[in-house]
Amino acid sequence: MGKIVFTGGGTAGHVMPNIALFKTLREEGWSLSYIGSHNGIERDIITGLEGFGDIPYYGISTGKLRRYFDLKNFKDPFRVLRGVWQAYRLIRNIRPDLVFSKGGFVSVPVVVAARLCRVPVIIHESDLTPGLANKLAVPFATRVCATFPETMDHLPKEKAVLTGSPIRAELLSGDAARGRLRCDFVRGKPVLLVVGGSLGSQVINRAVRESLDRLLKQMQVVHICGKGNLDPALEGKAGYRQFEFVGPELADLLAMADAAVSRAGANAIFEFLAAEKPMLLIPLSRQASRGDQIQNAASFEKRGFSMTLPEERLTPDTLVSAVLELLDKREHIRRNMREYGAGTGNEAILALIRETAGAPGKT
Repeated sequence: MGKIVFTGGGTAGHVMPNIALFKTLREEGWSLSYIGSHNGIERDIITGLEGFGDIPYYGISTGKLRRYFDLKNFKDPFRVLRGVWQAYRLIRNIRPDLVFSKGGFVSVPVVVAARLCRVPVIIHESDLTPGLANKLAVPFATRVCATFPETMDHLPKEKAVLTGSPIRAELLSGDAARGRLRCDFVRGKPVLLVVGGSLGSQVINRAVRESLDRLLKQMQVVHICGKGNLDPALEGKAGYRQFEFVGPELADLLAMADAAVSRAGANAIFEFLAAEKPMLLIPLSRQASRGDQIQNAASFEKRGFSMTLPEERLTPDTLVSAVLELLDKREHIRRNMREYGAGTGNEAILALIRETAGAPGKT
């Protein structure tokens, strides 16, 4: 087999789907490398990986491409150009058969450099509509993978492929009994998994904790609250377990969960879909984002996979009411998921990688 360079960063959502592909590619004999920023979350995740062998990590200069006025907008284009040059030299040295990009601003210089080196590029777009970084990168791509059916309308027809989302296989092989043991939970009482994104969500954390006593009358709550967001006063509270961050043990927590409360980032919600976990989605507001999570949540709710509670309406009262309704509907929602045939997008993406990496025009 040949060589593949992965890129993507800025948030865990631009890194973890790449990792979902690593195991199979390694088993098939591919040599893998990663290009990201010097100090982004992607460096910490990739260099801290275990079980995949040594995956070389290369940092390059990058800049954020903002839609609003900021003095940094005058400096960042030069950082991006420097990143293109650095990525160009790396790609000429590595001589990969393919570059696979998961998006984020660090990916733009890498995709442009790959095109300059005549290396095929596959981009994966998680959200319903492409973000700014992927919009800039699509003209340089060979193929573009879409997660939502609706996304196909926003991509060049000759490049777009509906693949679904890559999901880490180990996430779907957890043990519910082990999860209950870890959390000191009892069997027979519903478990609610609360996830506020890789950095945690202050508004979700606050609403959960302010409604906790009412929630615990009906269910047990495992709360992944983000780094620095633990509440010491709640340690040891019966039926409640909080974590800043979880690694491999997430599979066991997911296995024991009956339902989930989450932001509406595409990677997270497709993981819940693959695991057949009914969701209450609280998307980031338009004031805090470009509205992609609102679109993601609307698509899932339309297909009967989830309920939506807008952040603007989030209070302890509305949260309790929505969670209880979700638990009442959970069997119906699971049926919708099973009928859809959720699964993962791994094999479709891997097949596209194999096909594209063998195409002419590489260095």
